[in-house]
Amino acid sequence: MDVRKVLKSLNFYTVKKGLSYLKQYGFREFRVRLAERMEEVEADYTQWCEQNAPTPAQLEAQRKKKWADPPRISVVVPLYNTPENFLREMIASVQGQTYPHWELCLADGSSDSAATQKTVAEYLSDERIRYQKLEKNLGLSGNTNIAIGMASGDYITFFDHDDLLTEDALYEVASEIARSGADLIYTDEDKIKGETGERYQPNLKPDFNLDLLRANNYICHLLTVRRALIDQVGGLDDAFDGAQDHEFLFRCVEQAQKIAHIPKVLYHWRVHAASTADNPLSKKYAYDAGKRAVLAHIRRCGEDAEVTDTKFPGFYRVKYVLPGEPLVSIVIPNKDEVETLKSCLDSIRSKSTYRNYEILIIENNSTEPETFAYYKEIDGKDGIRVLYWKEGFNYSALNNFGYAHAKGDYIVCLNNDITVITPDWLELLLGQCMRSRVGIVGARLYFPDNTIQHAGVIVGIGGVAGALFVGMPRERSGYLRKAILQQDLSAVTAACMMVDRRAWEAAGGFDEKLAIAFNDIDFCLRVREKGYLVVYEPNVEMYHYESKTRGYEDTPEKQLRFKGEIDFMKKRWQKFLDAGDPYYNPNFSLMTCDYSLKKK
Repeated sequence: MDVRKVLKSLNFYTVKKGLSYLKQYGFREFRVRLAERMEEVEADYTQWCEQNAPTPAQLEAQRKKKWADPPRISVVVPLYNTPENFLREMIASVQGQTYPHWELCLADGSSDSAATQKTVAEYLSDERIRYQKLEKNLGLSGNTNIAIGMASGDYITFFDHDDLLTEDALYEVASEIARSGADLIYTDEDKIKGETGERYQPNLKPDFNLDLLRANNYICHLLTVRRALIDQVGGLDDAFDGAQDHEFLFRCVEQAQKIAHIPKVLYHWRVHAASTADNPLSKKYAYDAGKRAVLAHIRRCGEDAEVTDTKFPGFYRVKYVLPGEPLVSIVIPNKDEVETLKSCLDSIRSKSTYRNYEILIIENNSTEPETFAYYKEIDGKDGIRVLYWKEGFNYSALNNFGYAHAKGDYIVCLNNDITVITPDWLELLLGQCMRSRVGIVGARLYFPDNTIQHAGVIVGIGGVAGALFVGMPRERSGYLRKAILQQDLSAVTAACMMVDRRAWEAAGGFDEKLAIAFNDIDFCLRVREKGYLVVYEPNVEMYHYESKTRGYEDTPEKQLRFKGEIDFMKKRWQKFLDAGDPYYNPNFSLMTCDYSLKKK
């Protein structure tokens, strides 16, 4: 850790914010959060920005581009007592755009607008800039709606009065509109210090992620929406002030035909003493509005849930209401390792609060007498059945065999070296899996030393696929809280995975050509191809004593088999690997599992 950088970053504002956080959450949580923030100082984001910025030649080429049918983009800004220097910089950032087909609509609800009017008047010679003084302040939602009403563009871009656009922001948006005809477009963003102009804390986003949006307004800035869609869903609703943008987004994504993400930092969210960009504790009133917005959206989607705060302001947890109590079949392959299996079963039976389940032990060539003695003890009791698979070890075949004998509509693939932590783990998995669009749900797994073993999987990490946040301490939340947030992913591990029977059948089960490695990744990707979501449910926590049954890739034969499975995955999923995992921003490295920036 560079202590000089840390000390340099401290000022009255950050110290005050830190003391507020300490009072709110206590010393232990404050210490964890401080350690995470200190790590952020290590990343040389400034250098990354320089390496990834468009060159002067590229910007000039953008300015000279001849557009055949350019979309007109209306940038709408609600003004309210905007400091003059911020107002000038905001306007200048729009005027400096390399894309010329824009208009800037300023709706001024300032309590004393004389100074604002005087400043704006200097810019009105540019016919693309429109200004309206409001008779009274209508609040952020109302003022924004007035600005939308002033707009004549095909698309509306939302812009805060003290923030900044990059020069190429609207060019990139217009290019995406021309390419895909998207109804809603969003970009990456970062923060910029009001005093120094230093950029930091980049928010590099995934492509559209419904469950992540329910957990947090990750889309935020820069947002552009087709005007016709806004006319369809209506403007911002002041009943949700404080979370009005989040609530508006939900109505838009519910109706949008095409949602596009531009993985470039095109928006700078300014941080200063009066802003909320870096001090979520200053907007406590907004979080109730945010929870109401999430719940209203969920109910419009035909689901029901309880929405609660996490320990991080502005980040939510959704607990879905079960529409019934279906039978769950828990499939556990096993070979010997009686104490490991016993520990797993004991944790299920002693901790689970959901009782409508059966357990299928898939015996696979055990040799120890005590193993069969234990089977005799448990078989046919407490909903446990022992089934015998006579062939060699093939994880895919074992699970398919278990599925063929399962009676439940929901199947849990569970390793025998799992120990349950969360008592309502089955209710939480079911709550997600019983949603009509969800096919698979995965859990958060820990090594015995309380570091993370699995917090979802990203396809492409390490060449084929890799789990996220491996080795990170359990109490940490990771990049932008990703380790603790419900979200859609391309894959989760089958060490603990619930599958809807319909999704299993649609995908055809596990591919038995993948005997050991990547079979769960392949299965998840094929389930996704059938239109289902794969959801990471971090509130289901378990210990995983990894690879106790089959061991490690420690012989030439195993290594050869492993290489063959890698080749199989690369051949089957080459297009997916080339395109990149949609739930992982292409600006992140595929050599690490912690959302580190990709180096050029």
